[in-house]
Amino acid sequence: MSIMPIGIYLYEIDESFGPNVLAEYYLAQENKVSNDALKDFEEKHVQKEFSNTIYWKEDLRYYSWRINASSIERGNLFLGFVLKQEEDLVSSKSILENIAEKVVEGFTTDKAKLESILRKEFDSIFTLMEKLKEPALIKETINDKTKKMLDEGNLQEARELIALGEEIPEKLSEELKLAEQLLENKFYKKAKKNFLKAAELAAIIQENDIVSFLTNKAEQVGKFPELIKAQESLMKDLESIIEELQNNKLHLYHELIRPIESLINISNSFEQHELTSKLIQLLNNFKRADILAKELFSLDAKINERLGNL
Repeated sequence: MSIMPIGIYLYEIDESFGPNVLAEYYLAQENKVSNDALKDFEEKHVQKEFSNTIYWKEDLRYYSWRINASSIERGNLFLGFVLKQEEDLVSSKSILENIAEKVVEGFTTDKAKLESILRKEFDSIFTLMEKLKEPALIKETINDKTKKMLDEGNLQEARELIALGEEIPEKLSEELKLAEQLLENKFYKKAKKNFLKAAELAAIIQENDIVSFLTNKAEQVGKFPELIKAQESLMKDLESIIEELQNNKLHLYHELIRPIESLINISNSFEQHELTSKLIQLLNNFKRADILAKELFSLDAKINERLGNL
């Protein structure tokens, strides 16, 4: 499980004016989300109604996800990460959901305050990942909590937490390793179950950020079997349309665009980088062919009209 994004951004899509970045933070400014990426997100989120999507730029991925911000009556908020190609997208999505909750809770029109929230949550990712790798760090956190409880006079609660701290972090680490192994071997239902078990252990020792992260990751993994079915169905649809294309039904190029875009989203979820790259190239070819087909139909109509006037 490798995740360390190199940027984070929050934006809205205005019905009249399009995308507008509300806050952002990057480790390097050259990785800033571009206008081209934002326009691509607008097309996918608004026109094609994708809840999440990815824009590729060389070896970087710009991930965008629609936030559930109904509590602040905003249906057009989106949060995104800038990720290197090798980063774990499933974990990235799960962490982004954690951060989205904090963004919604502290939402303001003050850009400086919003960027402060993003930076704080961005910096906390490293701590979270280190805790998940090393049980000793969780024990240190538990020690800090128990000291605070003792200072506040909560002796019984402190004793209980100390006792739990002796065994729970190791159990949590083992459960998480098993879940990751099951996920790698594509046993998605079992992996989801183990991620939730790990989340339950984290809840016992009051590691709320870990609980939220693992719960979100379990939900992501739990969707994989349905995504596989959707991927297989889309592939069959593509094969059927391509067969018809052999009969020179050039208008069908347009109908290939949306299924290919859906396949790209799904292949990204499974970290199928080679397949994604091939699908993106195919998508570009289909879009070009669609333009040429429309030009050909227009030209054909003009030719027939002029032939009829001879």
